[in-house]
Amino acid sequence: MVTILGANGAIGSELVKELTTRNESIRLVSRNPKLVPGAVEAVAADLANLDDTVKAVTGSRIAFLLVGLKYDITEWRALWPRIMRNAIEAAKRANARLVFFDNVYMYGKVEGVMTEQTPFHPYSKKGEIRAQIATMLLNELKAGNLTALIARSADFYGPRARTGIPNVLVFDKLAKGAKASWLANDSVFVHLHAGRRAESGATGGERKRLESNMARSYCSRSTDRETVH
Repeated sequence: MVTILGANGAIGSELVKELTTRNESIRLVSRNPKLVPGAVEAVAADLANLDDTVKAVTGSRIAFLLVGLKYDITEWRALWPRIMRNAIEAAKRANARLVFFDNVYMYGKVEGVMTEQTPFHPYSKKGEIRAQIATMLLNELKAGNLTALIARSADFYGPRARTGIPNVLVFDKLAKGAKASWLANDSVFVHLHAGRRAESGATGGERKRLESNMARSYCSRSTDRETVH
C-alpha cells in the first residue's frame, strides 16, 4: 500500500496518475478525501492529530507527505511542526518510507545552484518554519530512525496548480482570452511541471538507498526575460 497524505492538491492528483502506471495500491488521505480512478481507498484524517495520522499510514510501504496549508504564518507555526512530528511517528510505527514534498524557502537567497549540501539560511518567517520541519526529518534520518527522502522544488505549474505563478499570470489568463503578464527582470526563475514533480518523487521513493534529495532533474531554469521571449 502507498499512502498520499494531503491528496487533494495539484501534486496529489498527478502522483495518483504516476503511481497508477506503476501498479501501486493507493490510499488517499485528507480532511475530505475523494476516491478517484487509480486509488483503492480514501481515508478522512486530521494530520495534526497523531492517532488519525498513525491510522492513515498503518499498512503502508511508502507514505508521501504532500500537505498544503493555508498561506498564513499563524497556521504554519501552529500546524506544520505537529504534522511533521505525526508523519514521522506514523512512518516509524508502520515501518514505512516517508517522502516529503518540500519547497526551497529554507535556503533563502542563494548564489548559484541549490544542491543537497546548500545550507539553510531562511530570510522569511515561513522559511524558518520550513527549515525547522526539514531539520526534524533530517535528524531522524541521520539517527537511523526511519527511511526518508525530501523532494524539493521551487514553483510549479500545470493542471490544478491554481497558485503557481505561470498558471496565475499566463495560462489562466490566456484560457479566459485575457492578456498574459510576467514579472520581467534578469532574475533566474525556476518552475517545474506538477506531473514531473510527482514522477520524480515517486521514483525517489523507490530508491534502494534513500536520503535527503532534491527533485531538480526536471526543473526548467531561465531568466524572466528569457521566459517572456
